[in-house]
Amino acid sequence: MSSRFETQSEQDLLDAYSHAVTSAVDRVGPSVVKVDAGGTGSGFIFAPDGLILTNSHVVNRATRIGVTLPDGRDLVADLVGDDPHTDLAVLRVSAPDLIAAPFGDSSALRPGQLVIAIGNPFGFQHTVTAGVVSALGRSLRARTVRLMENLIQTDAALNPGNSGGPLVTSRAQVVGVNTAVILGGQGIAFAVPINTARYVVSSLLRDGRVRRSHLGVAGQDTPIPRLLVRFHQLDHDRGVTITAVSEGTAAAEAQLRPGDLIVEFAGEAVRSVDDLHRLLTEERIGQLLPIKLMRRGELRRVLVTPREIS
Repeated sequence: MSSRFETQSEQDLLDAYSHAVTSAVDRVGPSVVKVDAGGTGSGFIFAPDGLILTNSHVVNRATRIGVTLPDGRDLVADLVGDDPHTDLAVLRVSAPDLIAAPFGDSSALRPGQLVIAIGNPFGFQHTVTAGVVSALGRSLRARTVRLMENLIQTDAALNPGNSGGPLVTSRAQVVGVNTAVILGGQGIAFAVPINTARYVVSSLLRDGRVRRSHLGVAGQDTPIPRLLVRFHQLDHDRGVTITAVSEGTAAAEAQLRPGDLIVEFAGEAVRSVDDLHRLLTEERIGQLLPIKLMRRGELRRVLVTPREIS
């Protein structure tokens, strides 16, 4: 009886897993497109008026961008704007009856969580793979040599052609834009968090590009020890630990160091790398601004003048 019960329980779990994946694909799949711009990539419709999110490297320097919808329609897309620093781009197509994929909240992801990738690896349209969130807060250099930070690492199988496709939760919400794989590695792939994409998309729709200030640091999301939160009377328990400081930058001039834990910038709380990116806007270029950070448990206030990313 016990063996039969365990077998039934295992089957129930498999059925639940399959249902989660198929339900997510049914919801988001109709929004996923094939992008032809010299090479082949992927993208997904995020607004019913024809806006598509994809990778910058998929459409970079393309003279013509073709988009194939899941129903077989072939369209020509216009490039609204791209941001190579985050490897994101927005396209626009004109067609009726388009289905938009809903955005989720990438800050709510947890390691081990089920995620699904949909795309066109090697041109095989509408390919589905599934895996888990392997890690959060990863960094990877973009083609611009700037670090793309706070990336999602997943073991959902990705191949050339998946770039620009959505990374989706079991609730059928897009939480990432698939962007890179480690060549020669197995089960190591990365996606840009959708919370980062939200900010980039709004800038591209407004200006066609993203103007931003920067400090010259690489960082990762870090929990603040509870004892230090109480001792310094902080109103949040997460910050950004500096992992590297680039020479000749605003951070270097302000003598910021690897290991410093940023908890506040320009008077606003910094709980994550996304927060820091959001606060480093074009309006802050050239302004002398305060950073509150912890160094060896001591709370310090440092002044820094962000510069524009070239």
